[in-house]
Amino acid sequence: MSRIGQKPVSLPDGVKVGIADRTITVEGPLGKLQWEHRPEMSVSYDKKTNTVNVARHDDQRQSRALHGLTRALIQNMVTGVSQGYERRLEIIGVGYVATVQNNQLELRVGYANELQKPIPPGLNVACPDQQHIVVRGIDKQLVGQFAAEVRALRKPEPYKGKGIRYYGEQVRRKQGKAMIK
Repeated sequence: MSRIGQKPVSLPDGVKVGIADRTITVEGPLGKLQWEHRPEMSVSYDKKTNTVNVARHDDQRQSRALHGLTRALIQNMVTGVSQGYERRLEIIGVGYVATVQNNQLELRVGYANELQKPIPPGLNVACPDQQHIVVRGIDKQLVGQFAAEVRALRKPEPYKGKGIRYYGEQVRRKQGKAMIK
């Protein structure tokens, strides 16, 4: 049995859940998210305890795998509309800067041209200073995906550590060439 799948998702104050057929709608103070779950799962809302429960129809391998996943995705939706998600990136390197202009993230990270990354709708991207990028949103997958795409534009290199990295990420450094005597 899935231990995570059996756990009910408790709803904080101000969050409403609607279940129609296979579509789950979660609405909170920060926004509204919608998701269609797989037919192998059944999702129900209990008004007395103000929780969402996920159950599976059978014990097949696929159903067991989707049980915990479905519950975790619903929990992420509830957390997103009540608190939101945030990913911080930092830029290390001489002359490396980031700015937000006209709904685009503009990066100068050592290439001949300036890189421009369009910001998807539903995300709030800010640069408190030129060396930091903050990505905020209610959809956990969208926030993480955009942060990963920005990081992939200039991954931190192992010799000097220059590049874009997650805030607090430890980059494994290499020694470089040794001097011959």
